[in-house]
Formats: sequence, C-alpha cells, structure tokens
Amino acid sequence: MGKRFFIYGMCGWIAEILFTGAGSLWAGSASLTARTYLWMFPIYGLAVFLEPVHDQIRTSPWPVRGVIWASIIIGMEYGTGWLLRSLIGVCPWDYSGYSRFAVDGLIRLDYFPVWFAAGLLFEKLHDFLNHIQIHVQ
Repeated sequence: MGKRFFIYGMCGWIAEILFTGAGSLWAGSASLTARTYLWMFPIYGLAVFLEPVHDQIRTSPWPVRGVIWASIIIGMEYGTGWLLRSLIGVCPWDYSGYSRFAVDGLIRLDYFPVWFAAGLLFEKLHDFLNHIQIHVQ
C-alpha cells in the first residue's frame, strides 16, 4: 500500500503543478507560476483507498463513472479541507472570492468537470499499476 500511496501522492502533486501552471498561462503570465501544498501529498496519496471503488464500478459506462469520481473527489476535498481547518486553523487552499460556485472556501463546484476527468485518469493509473504489478501490501 505504501508504494501506491507514494505514487498517487507524486502523481497528484505533478498534476496540480501542471494544472496551476497552465492556469497561470491562461491568466496571461508567461512565467507559468505553479503552486501546491505539502499537505496535498498525503491527500492525493489517499487515492489508494479508491482502488476498490474502481474495481466495483469499472463495468459502468464512463459518464456514470466520471460523475461518481467527481462526487467522491469533491467530497474528499471538502472533508480534508474541513479537517485541516479544524486541526491547524487554516485550509491551505481557499476558493473564497474566486468563484461564485465556491462552498465554504473548501471546494468549487465549477471544478466538477476537472474532477470528472481526473477520476477517469485515476482509473488508467490504477490499471497501469496493476499491469506492472505494483501490489497493495
């Protein structure tokens, strides 16, 4: 389980850096400034616990799976943000003022399509890890 936790954590970090760097470019900055938080590594690593969900839904049509993933990820983002805010007094990400679709500054409902796609990409990574036989131990 530790190997996959590490892989999911690293892949999440990389994806977030690419996403926020692309957002910087979209906003007009050629510097491609990207950001993430150290807290995100263990949060992305939690994807290891989503593997059984993938095994259960893999025969469902991709639009159904995407909605399931987006819903789970939004729930996890809210939950981990709330937990961090409760434990350390702040959530590293704060969407307040950035979108009318922000909820408590912890999630953005307009990111649903992003999480939809991320969930389907997670499936590909999970299958790849199974293929190269990195097992949960």
